[in-house]
Amino acid sequence: MAQAAFHNEHSQAIEARPDALKAVEDWRRYLLTERRVSPHTFSAYDREVAGLFSFLKEHLGSAAGLEELRHLSPADFRSYLAYRRTQFRETPLSNRSMARVLSSLKSYFRYLDRAGIVSNAALGAMRAPKIPHAIPKPLSIGEARKVVQETASMSGEEWIGARDNALLILLYGCGLRIGEALSLTLEDVLDADMLRVRGKGDKTRVVPVLPAVSEALNTYIDLCPFHLEAGRPLFLGVRGGRLNPRITQRLMQYLRGALGLPETATPHALRHSFATHLLSNGGDLRAIQKLLGHASLSTTQMYTEVDSDRLMAVYEQAHPREKMKQRERASKEK
Repeated sequence: MAQAAFHNEHSQAIEARPDALKAVEDWRRYLLTERRVSPHTFSAYDREVAGLFSFLKEHLGSAAGLEELRHLSPADFRSYLAYRRTQFRETPLSNRSMARVLSSLKSYFRYLDRAGIVSNAALGAMRAPKIPHAIPKPLSIGEARKVVQETASMSGEEWIGARDNALLILLYGCGLRIGEALSLTLEDVLDADMLRVRGKGDKTRVVPVLPAVSEALNTYIDLCPFHLEAGRPLFLGVRGGRLNPRITQRLMQYLRGALGLPETATPHALRHSFATHLLSNGGDLRAIQKLLGHASLSTTQMYTEVDSDRLMAVYEQAHPREKMKQRERASKEK
């Protein structure tokens, strides 16, 4: 029932022939029930497929059906991608956004092929644009410590300060995504040693809880003025509803100014910090992968680049040759 309600509320209107409309409905159910994609992923994929059909209606001169999908050429797909790139001319879509557009279309046509509905290899010829390689930007250990130590005193209301402190220490102490933390219920945290987390694709993982995290959670639960019901969100706003992630983002924005933190200090940076600091202190990459809930080890491996960069910085500062250069620079300045 919940999936059906979400489907009805978030699905885009499709301009297509009946046979194609049915295939879209089947694909939507597949995304929600079998792939169990996140609401954000469902909406993004659905929006792009709806956009393709809208484009094809004008591009082909009439609404597209399965037969038209079967005969789409690489040129047709390139035309749609070019249209999407410049659809909002003031701000053309970035390569990252264009890669997401292509991924959405490939998801739909891959489903059609596997279900034996339509086979079209033309989309497979499309290559995603290159995305600039970026590595996570964690906080230093000292900066992360400042964040979790100062948060409790940032609010005039004791229970709100305890809530914000528990949430941020949870992100840093357990490596959770903000969405994962805000979806926690009371039952998920009742065990003092382990935390049950529902991650991407509705996959559940178990994460160990540090005593400091457990203590912060218990303090918030004791001070919370609202009744924390079973099955309801653990983190609540001032009116008793689920806490909006924007509240936490604004808190981190305030902390950046108050503590002199870089612009990259966001709630998600605390998750990056969790992984990077574990790795720096000898944590096993496979174990970190499980703690973070990454489906692929290659995703977790990006943290080795962060650690390597930090290692090189230390090396350059500590190596005798570098120290000699520093002394030479200092003597010249005199």
